[in-house]
Amino acid sequence: MMRTILSVVGAATLLTAAPLAAEPWKLDKDHVHVTFTVDNIGFSTTQGQFRDFDAEIDFDPENIEAASVTFTLKSDSVDTNSKSRDNHVKSKEFLDVKNFPEIVFRSTKVRLVDDRTAEITGEMSMKGVTQEEVFTAHLVRIGPSPFNAEDTIAGFYVEGELDRTDYGVSYGVPAIGAKVPIRIDIQMNPES
Repeated sequence: MMRTILSVVGAATLLTAAPLAAEPWKLDKDHVHVTFTVDNIGFSTTQGQFRDFDAEIDFDPENIEAASVTFTLKSDSVDTNSKSRDNHVKSKEFLDVKNFPEIVFRSTKVRLVDDRTAEITGEMSMKGVTQEEVFTAHLVRIGPSPFNAEDTIAGFYVEGELDRTDYGVSYGVPAIGAKVPIRIDIQMNPES
């Protein structure tokens, strides 16, 4: 279905001998959320988010596997709805935001799984450690804005899970969960 929907957007590319390269897209930051959860001593789940982030995205709806992304989080923008907990998460025992102000994911490969799903492999750098991670991107919708048909919008949600101990963030394990599920809800538009 994704290819059928997207063929309308990229029909012109079918007439050319060479495929078009992925082009820059920009985040609509008013409609992007970066959230995570952590098990709290087996009694509850702590939910959090990062409020300051940016991304460089190259995307071709007709050639998903040519896409690339660099997603950057400002580590001191972590928000778990508790000032004292946030200060602890920002400390050396967790993110050490003074020495490591950014968490960065750089894609190295995108593999189309089916018409609405892609697997994104890349390098995650956090707290001075870089590890390969794999995230799954799910297409919500791509098409013209209902408010302006000349504006194209793409919506995705991206899911994955990190083991924070891989990055030297082992405070409280196992009482505080090592596995951290992540979800990023993304809305983006072509830059041009």
